[in-house]
Parts: sequence; C-alpha cells; structure tokens
Amino acid sequence: MSDGVVFAKKPELALAQHKFTLLNGTSEQKSAAMQKILDGIKADKMIGFYNRLVAEGVLQQDAKLAKELEQASAKELAELDKNIEVAKEEHGDLEQNESSIHRAVFFAQIGEEDKAQAAYEEILQRSTTTLNQKLDIVFGKLRLALFYSNAKTIQTEVDKAHELIDKGGDWDRRNRLKAIECVWSCSQRQFKKASDLFIECLSTYSSPELMPLSEFVCHGALACAVVMPRADMKKKVIDAPEVVEVSSYIPSVDKLLRSLYDCRYADFFSALAAVETDHLCVSRYLYAHRMFYTREMRIRGYAQLLESYLSLTKKSMADSFGVTQAFIDKDLSRFIAAGRLHCVIDKVGGVVETNRPDTKNAQYQTTIKQGDILLNRIQKLSGIISI
Repeated sequence: MSDGVVFAKKPELALAQHKFTLLNGTSEQKSAAMQKILDGIKADKMIGFYNRLVAEGVLQQDAKLAKELEQASAKELAELDKNIEVAKEEHGDLEQNESSIHRAVFFAQIGEEDKAQAAYEEILQRSTTTLNQKLDIVFGKLRLALFYSNAKTIQTEVDKAHELIDKGGDWDRRNRLKAIECVWSCSQRQFKKASDLFIECLSTYSSPELMPLSEFVCHGALACAVVMPRADMKKKVIDAPEVVEVSSYIPSVDKLLRSLYDCRYADFFSALAAVETDHLCVSRYLYAHRMFYTREMRIRGYAQLLESYLSLTKKSMADSFGVTQAFIDKDLSRFIAAGRLHCVIDKVGGVVETNRPDTKNAQYQTTIKQGDILLNRIQKLSGIISI
C-alpha cells in the first residue's frame, strides 16, 4: 500500500467524466456514457455513487441493481473490517494503518464521499502514520475532491501535498502532483500555470489513473496554445515526441496547433470549431471556459496575421480565415473596442490598418504619472512633518 497505487485508482475519475458527458454531450455521446457509467458502478459496487445519481435524476431507480450493489459492498466491507482486526492482533502499526487505508479506499470506491474523507482524516491524524502513507492519504482525498469537483477541498489538499512532499516526497509523487495541478489549473482558467506544469511533467508523465496520456496532452496542449510564444510552441509542444505519439487520438488539437504555427488561418478556424465540439464542450475541466477559450484563440489568430502587415483589406483577411467580410468586421470591431487588437477599420476603404502601440512612449508616460504621485505624497508628508 505504501506505493500509493490503490489511491491513484479509486474512485475512477473516468466515471465523473462520463457523468458530465451524459449531461452535456451529444445524443450519441450520452448513450455511450450511460453504458460506461452502469458498467463502472457494477464493477466497483458503487452503491453510494448510484444512489447519488438516482437522487440527481441522472439514472432511473433500479431496485434489483441497488440491492445487488448493497449486498456486494456490505460483504467486502465486512472482509476489510476483519482484516483490520487481524492486523491489530497479529501485526504492527504499519500493517494496521495499511488495512485501515484499504477500508477508506473502499469507501471512496463505492462513492461514500463523507465516510471516505472521515476515514482518511482519522488515519492521517494517527501518530503511527508514516510520511509516505500520509502522502498517499492526501492523494486519496485529493482524488475524491476531483471526482466530486470540490474546488475548495482540492486547493486545500494540493497545499497539504506540497507541504508533505517538501519534507521528503519521492520523484513519482512530485510528478503525479504536477500532473494533477496542470489539469486543475486548466479548470481554473490558469492557462499559464497549466502550460508550465505541462511542459515540466510531459516527458515523465506517469499518471494514467488521472487520465490517459492523450487526454492529458489534449488539456496541456490547449493551455499552451493560448499563452505560449509561437516559437516555443513549435519546439516544446508540436514537435514533442509525447505529443506526436498521441496526435492521431486528438486530430483537431494537432491541427489547431500546426495550422496556427504555419499561418494557415482557414484551417485554424475550422480546427478551433472542431476543438470546441470534440473537447471543450465535453471536458468537465474546460467546459466552463469554452467561450473564453475560443475568443482568446481568435484574438491570437487575428493578432498573428496583423503583426505581419501595416494594412490589409477586409476581403483579404476574410479569405485568409475562410469567413465572410461581415463576420471579420463584427469580430474585429468587438476586440478593437475592448483594446485587445491594435488596429482600426476603414469601412469606406474596406481596409484594416494596424497601429502598434509605442511601448517606449507608454513607459515614459507611466514613469511621469508615477513620479507625479510620488511628488504629491512627499509634499503631503513634508507638510505633516513641518506641523
């Protein structure tokens, strides 16, 4: 147990994703998700999770299935309780803790969130619990929080994990925590932090229990696409062996990155639409940010094209992105008004003219403003001192 393998797998995070797909996916995706949820519930005897889904109206009540799950979970729980008694009578503190942890993991497995958290916490407070056991317990609690999307608990457990790892955590646990933080940062719209963590742990990713490598690359690559400089994105993401390895599983993401880098803007727009449908709308970590993400990526595409010209016609720009002039006019107008694009539209001439900001002049003006504020404060202070 001290290697943490059991905690890394229960509860199955894939089931939380299937539940999300069942609520937000297409009719075809919902049908597949429903079957996977039922299979997962039966395989792990998830009576607690089943009752929760029935109460939420996600699943229909099935008395026969509920009885089977209740009996199966009760039988296994009795065996785990027996193992704890045996450990107390025949073994030492380490084995007793491990047997107790197995019981807590089982509560997590069947979907009894409160019982699992309480069991984990009780073991965590024991004086006989080793550092590695404490780390594995924190990872178990963190996994529960991820499964039920409890943001406050996730941040608390991440902080605890960092504190314990700093006291002597091994490489595997450090890397696992980085992977979890990467995905969680995506869900919190912290794409810069997510991209940094993604690059750090990509080559040594060893957390299939969190999500398959293809899904991890999908989330990390999408985060990088928003914030990473174009040259770095080519070197660190597009050409990374781990990304190339799974690119066939996430073709729309691969097309998005490559078309943006190669300045194929029509392909970029079509890939962005596919990414929204295939990934943003069905990922429980990215769903809330789908509108923000597509907006930021359109801004990045427009800015990259405009950077190469002093001016260009709306027709040329519309043709480049594979859209109508009316769409370009409306989209650019909104971003220009918000100060996100540095250009103006000449509607009479049908031309988009760039007006790149003068960075040095802006710094000069900022220095003058800050200097005025400082002088005013000095004058007020001198008046107080003289009094």
